[in-house]
Amino acid sequence: MKTRGYQVILLVLCAHFISVTALEEEISDSAFDNFLELIPSLRKERSGSVSARFSLRKPSDPDDDVCYIVTGDPESLKECDFNTTSKTFLVIHGWTVSGLFEGWVGRLVAALYEREPSANVIVVDWLSTAQNHYIVAAHNTKMVGQNIANFINWMEKTTHLSLDHLHLIGYSLGAHVAGFAGNHVSNKIGRITGLDPAGPDFEGAHAHQRLSPDDAHFVDVLHTFNRGSLGLSIGTQQPVGHVDFYPNGGSFQPGCNLRGALEKIAKFGIFAINDAVKCEHERSVHLFIDSLLHKQEASQAYFCGSPDMFERGACLSCRKSRCSTMGYDVGGARQARSATMFTKTRASMPFRVYHYQLKIHFSSNLNCSGVEPTLTVSLHGANGDAKDLHLNINEKIAGNNTHSFLLVTEKDIGELLMIKLKWENRSKWTTSFMLKMVSSWWPGDSTLGSDMEVHKIRVKAGETQKRMVFCLKNPETPGVSQELSFVKCKESWKFHSKRRGLRRQ
Repeated sequence: MKTRGYQVILLVLCAHFISVTALEEEISDSAFDNFLELIPSLRKERSGSVSARFSLRKPSDPDDDVCYIVTGDPESLKECDFNTTSKTFLVIHGWTVSGLFEGWVGRLVAALYEREPSANVIVVDWLSTAQNHYIVAAHNTKMVGQNIANFINWMEKTTHLSLDHLHLIGYSLGAHVAGFAGNHVSNKIGRITGLDPAGPDFEGAHAHQRLSPDDAHFVDVLHTFNRGSLGLSIGTQQPVGHVDFYPNGGSFQPGCNLRGALEKIAKFGIFAINDAVKCEHERSVHLFIDSLLHKQEASQAYFCGSPDMFERGACLSCRKSRCSTMGYDVGGARQARSATMFTKTRASMPFRVYHYQLKIHFSSNLNCSGVEPTLTVSLHGANGDAKDLHLNINEKIAGNNTHSFLLVTEKDIGELLMIKLKWENRSKWTTSFMLKMVSSWWPGDSTLGSDMEVHKIRVKAGETQKRMVFCLKNPETPGVSQELSFVKCKESWKFHSKRRGLRRQ
């Protein structure tokens, strides 16, 4: 087994972005050293028996295990009222510290039954193996997967179960368990959904040693906690399915407190990892549950070559299956292979937001290398308003350049009617640049020309795919600190007019 992944995770968790006392550092270092000393013996450790149990839960009691289907026992199928003509879901949990099912299991079962009332929802119980040192549990995922494959093969033979109607849903380590199950069944199963597949010991591994597109006819994956930029990856960073979704870039989830999580680990040691990473790691489960419960409000994701391009709003296209619903009803990307999709979400359910690309052309006669103002936008629509939304500036704003921004709203404001844009100077502007600005505004001084001007804003709405152009409502509006209002132009998206507009004073 590899140890590098654990070293990176534990070092970063104890050291990044937090200030701890010397005593806390000493305790954390000691706990980490002791953990590393255990690794040689843990790698040799094996479970005496690796087995899974299969609980067919009921819609009326989604939290409790009242009936188990036993491999090789046809009577257990009758006792549990297994429906041979309906869809069958296998829900597979991940690593556990407590040895108990987490609360999300029952919620996912209930959501599946709400969407598919006649389905069979089977919870795979491998708690006795999962409640172990992570290294041992990770090693045993392959054997648990083989155990599940034996169960599926028997079910197919006994009940003539159509594997096209079989859907495995695995969280964390459970995602790789699902992959190993799919890899070992006699005939290929219909679908596997991986919910933030575990990263340590699987990141960068060969396709046969982790969840991969080869494990089912269709494999879709949600990545919610792969902080590669911080050297920390609880979930996998690499694409491992036919389509991989990266909500919020896959590294940060709104409403989750990373700093608090790291402080908890610094205070309580490495055994606090499970609680500390729970919010962002488990968000993948709740995003999938959301897609079951809110079919009409499911999040839409977009194919994109990189997170940076998506953050600029450059990927909001649905042409040629370049966008898809994220979660249960994944659509247009089904035929793609290794498609990476991005979306933004809210902090709570329903998670859907509405994406807009804003292309703003800045023109200026002022000779400067670029500035970094604070840009705030308000959108006014037929169904409501979204006010004071900050545009993320990825590069300095330079005159005579067009800049693209991604903007999201948490509610559907309907048809966009008006845009208000506010430009505020940042305090870190240099003295020399401010002097040039003041000089350009001084009466009678035209040596530096006019200041930055904005004439039009081109907008693309991701969810509706509508393109619109907004023109400055009042070209005579004075003052740089005032909001500039833009209303719909009659020109098309690609039409370029003469650049005459607001002079900022």
